[in-house]
Amino acid sequence: MDVDYRIVDVFTQTPLEGNALAVFHDATGLDDATMQKIARETNLSETTFVFPADRPGSAARVRIFTPAKEMMFAGHPTVGTAWVLRDIGKIAKDRRRFVLDENIGPVDIRVDDDALIWLRTPPIRTSRDYDGALCAAAIGLEPGDVLGSVPCQNLSAGNPAVFIPLRDKAAVDRAEVDTVALRRLLADEPEATCLFVFTPTQEGAYSRMFANDFGIVEDPATGSATGPLAAFMMAHGLARSAGGTRFISEQGTKMGRRSILHVLIDGERGEGGIEIGGHVAPVARATLTLSG
Repeated sequence: MDVDYRIVDVFTQTPLEGNALAVFHDATGLDDATMQKIARETNLSETTFVFPADRPGSAARVRIFTPAKEMMFAGHPTVGTAWVLRDIGKIAKDRRRFVLDENIGPVDIRVDDDALIWLRTPPIRTSRDYDGALCAAAIGLEPGDVLGSVPCQNLSAGNPAVFIPLRDKAAVDRAEVDTVALRRLLADEPEATCLFVFTPTQEGAYSRMFANDFGIVEDPATGSATGPLAAFMMAHGLARSAGGTRFISEQGTKMGRRSILHVLIDGERGEGGIEIGGHVAPVARATLTLSG
């Protein structure tokens, strides 16, 4: 059995930067176990598998796997898969709005005149606050590196993450997961949870994301966490909105995979929705051969 796929870099216009993604654009015939094994084989942050739409109004059914587990929703796989489906003609290039059906449900996609592909963030929930000293220890920093006036909080748009606001870019770059302290921090969490560290910048935010529970040491670009990041920044006065705010989150720079995630907030508190947008750079076309 031969299965064609594409590799693209998402949230960048420069090949070999951004967040790499493998897209199996016709996954018919692949079962769950095989898809998980393929995701381990590619060893990228995520790999997507595309099936015919089974929900009215959807352009395609998309399943997303990390090397360790299947995801409810993820941002860079959604943006990258949308780009590939338009590029190979499964979705017409003149179609600027469509829906991809993911485990979390329908995800709205739009394409603007600058070839940015935007997804609308699913509903965001905030669950709890954390002790700042415990958060600092989990990323190998001192309590003074954490913004003392802002709480560390768990937010989720499908994938829970602890948002840890830091004082400056230098602190963000020094962050390194301490697995013992991480287990202590997340001991009471009922599901896999990431750590998202950032500092506010003039452009928006400078960010990193660690996802040990998902088999990802560090993620170069995390679209599913950037909507919650925007909501967090809005709620705590770290970003301003006057009927609509647009800014960027720069992520992956420390690991040599600089990614630019565009954020569009509609309304004073994002009540009109939060969109995350990015460019996509094609990298490779390939065929996976399964035998035996």
